Amino acid sequence: MQKGRGRTSRIRRRKRFRSSESRGVNESYKPEFIEFKKWLKDKKFEDRNLTPACFPGTGRGLMSKTSLQVGQMIISLPESCLLTTDTVIKSYLGPYITKWKPPLPPLLALCTFLVSEKHAGDKSLWKPYLEILPKAYTCPVCLEPKVVKLLPKPLRAKAQEQRTHVQEIFTSYRDFFSSLQPLFSEAIESVFNYSALLWAWCTVNTRAVYMRHRQWEGVSAEPDTYALAPFLDLLNHSPDVQVKAAFNEETRCYEIRTASRCRKHEEVFICYGPHDNQRLFLEYGFVAVCNPHSCVYVSKDILVKYLPSTDKQMNRKISILKDHGFTENLTFGWDGPSWRLLTALKLLCLEAEEFTCWKKILLGEVISDTNEKTSLDISQKICYYFIEEANTMLQKGEEVALINQLTLVETLWTEELKILHISAEILNNLQTAFT
Repeated sequence: MQKGRGRTSRIRRRKRFRSSESRGVNESYKPEFIEFKKWLKDKKFEDRNLTPACFPGTGRGLMSKTSLQVGQMIISLPESCLLTTDTVIKSYLGPYITKWKPPLPPLLALCTFLVSEKHAGDKSLWKPYLEILPKAYTCPVCLEPKVVKLLPKPLRAKAQEQRTHVQEIFTSYRDFFSSLQPLFSEAIESVFNYSALLWAWCTVNTRAVYMRHRQWEGVSAEPDTYALAPFLDLLNHSPDVQVKAAFNEETRCYEIRTASRCRKHEEVFICYGPHDNQRLFLEYGFVAVCNPHSCVYVSKDILVKYLPSTDKQMNRKISILKDHGFTENLTFGWDGPSWRLLTALKLLCLEAEEFTCWKKILLGEVISDTNEKTSLDISQKICYYFIEEANTMLQKGEEVALINQLTLVETLWTEELKILHISAEILNNLQTAFT
């Protein structure tokens, strides 16, 4: 037998192929990362565990240089590297911010600094960090209106709220931006325009870590919990990992310890929290495939869509559900319809003579086989409605030319379809039990 033709060689080749599929391409040689590394070293930070890399599926992230063990410190970023309200107030912007009335929110102070430093270009002391930040973001607030219309209804509504919020910030603080004119030779409108503020807002919203700060005089009293953490913010999210992350008051460093092992040359992840895909898309601009926290939300109008309009007690039933918190967070998940969704439907499906038993429904008791079966029927109809909606939206997406923006939207709908098909199968099995 020729060398490399045997079963053992085939197994080795398959393992190498699977490993290469997930292995990142080292990016530390790129000019922007060489400058970034020097900049971090000047700020007393040098990491020996991780290196920037580009990975299939997640894009730019951090790759382990060596095997990482449970409990190992993977990053200890000195306070001098963090961009916080302290940084802004101690800068040339400080006098303008502290004297402005009413006081600026901490988030806007950070946004103002980012816009100003980005405009400064080569003169900015933060240029190496700014150079590796995304040039654009994929949060719904940045998407074209025709793409936003393709989002699931609950996410579409939140995306519009988010867009309105950023627009209101820009409008409300135009006079403050104008007060900064002495710092710039160009017209202030060309520096602090809406697109510049939107970029800065997305930078803080998607990349900041949680860190409590002292209250500065001249800054609004709302909680100041934002910190931009260069290098650390290259870590991507995975719902399957656990880490311990916090600012250490003794070492004055923001530290991350891994709670799971990681092999050499693998991507190192952190977890942003137990968020479903709609939340991840809204806040961070990405979708996690096979996210265990993902779900499909059922709004109140869909909840009652297939119930008889002749039910004279319907308004009273909805009022009871609202009073007891059963009109929110009604979902289909990987385990099928949630207990909250089925409970709400059971109450809504109560016959007139059963209505006095509504408290038992909320306690999880079975009222009758008829009530159980009817609520499953309605749940199944809602599930099929969502499946049809998802397929329709995916077809509509083919008519829109914005490929980069559509990829995320399509991934979101595809993930929701997986959940809905599983839910439909579970409901079908439950229905069979009654026949």
